[in-house]
This record gives sequence, structure tokens and C-alpha cells, in this order.
Amino acid sequence: MNNDIEKVPYIVYESAQTRLERIIKRLIIALIIVTSMMFITNIIWIHEWMQYDYTEDIVTVDGSEGVANYIGNDGDITNGTDYSTQEAQD
Repeated sequence: MNNDIEKVPYIVYESAQTRLERIIKRLIIALIIVTSMMFITNIIWIHEWMQYDYTEDIVTVDGSEGVANYIGNDGDITNGTDYSTQEAQD
């Protein structure tokens, strides 16, 4: 037998266990709050993103007042007075 170990009174052990139980309860409550806040913030972001109205506007320029610039679907900028003549040249 190991005689170097000091015996801890039962009241001290019980108070330590009670303290640990309170800490665990607080941690579980904090975990539930953090998890619910994460879901709430995600729901708020999804709701805000759904508020945008994604529309496509088509602007036509006849080029009579100067050179018109057109941005194609691939992001290239085409300089010219008429878009149909620029497509024919490419």
C-alpha cells in the first residue's frame, strides 16, 4: 500500500464535485447559447441576402454622340460605335 497519499475529507470532495457540476452546467448553457446564436445569425444573413433584387438591365447606345463601350459576357470591353459591327469584325 502507498502510505504517501493523504486522505481528503469527504466534505471537501463533495464541495469540489458540486463546484464542478455548476461549472459543467454553465458550460452547457453557454454552448447552447452559442449554437443558437450561430443559427440565428445564419438565418439573418440568408434573409438579408434574399432581399436583393437581381435584375438584368439592357442599355442600348446608338453611338451617335461618340464612341460607345460595351462589356461582353466574358468581361472584355469592346470599344466602338455599333456593337453589331464589332462582332462582325471579330
